[in-house]
Amino acid sequence: MAFTNEQLERYSRHIILKEVGAKGQKKLLNAKVLIIGAGGLGSPVALYLAAAGVGTIGIADADDVDLSNLQRQVIHTTKDVGTPKVESAKKTMEKINPDVKVITYHTFVTSENILDLIKDYDFVIDGTDNFPAKFLINDACVMAKKPFSHAGIIRFQGQLMTYVPGKGPCYRCVFRNPPPKDAVPTCKQAGVIGAMGGIIGSLQAMEAIKYILGQGDLLTGYLLTYDALKMEFRKVKLPSNTDNCPICGKHPTITKLIDYEQAECDGVHL
Repeated sequence: MAFTNEQLERYSRHIILKEVGAKGQKKLLNAKVLIIGAGGLGSPVALYLAAAGVGTIGIADADDVDLSNLQRQVIHTTKDVGTPKVESAKKTMEKINPDVKVITYHTFVTSENILDLIKDYDFVIDGTDNFPAKFLINDACVMAKKPFSHAGIIRFQGQLMTYVPGKGPCYRCVFRNPPPKDAVPTCKQAGVIGAMGGIIGSLQAMEAIKYILGQGDLLTGYLLTYDALKMEFRKVKLPSNTDNCPICGKHPTITKLIDYEQAECDGVHL
């Protein structure tokens, strides 16, 4: 494919990078990324992937925009309150970059539909705000051999890791099962500073871009944590004993997807 003059100007800062170039930008334009969750994490991911020229971006979320979302979910505006988040996100993404094809899924992601949702995508972003969804995304991506970026935020803290099939532990290798109900406070109970979504979500977008380009070191085998109050990042090496994992190990005991009971905005194990 040949770039138009408008594309050459739009992506000029990418094309001059030796790690990207024209070949890398074409990889981005041909790539497909699914974002599950159009909230605090999914918002910056969607904005930066659209701006980068990722050619097809799917975005799945069942919720409508609420006024309390706007403190951190920067893809939506006050005028969008009451409209489906996926439609609000699509509108903003298309304004940023008309090159991008945005596919919306205004639905809950469940064990019944997740494998169909992820099957045509190259990379999956976990932008959800609860443990049941995170375990479901992990298990589905492991079963379907799809790479994905996990992240979670609460208060002034966040974390992320990347799973690539055959190249490191999955989320369940590290956190075997969801915590008991009410064991971890939700964002509604504990709060979250809005900029945390921007910081951690932008890192998720970077992981997706690096994976598509085949450049740099991904967070495979590592958990990156961030404490905003202390302004500290920690990169923690994860255990490599994936053989005993109930989903990605040699003898998996989880052979079907499970819908755990949901609790909003509790996506960080700390």
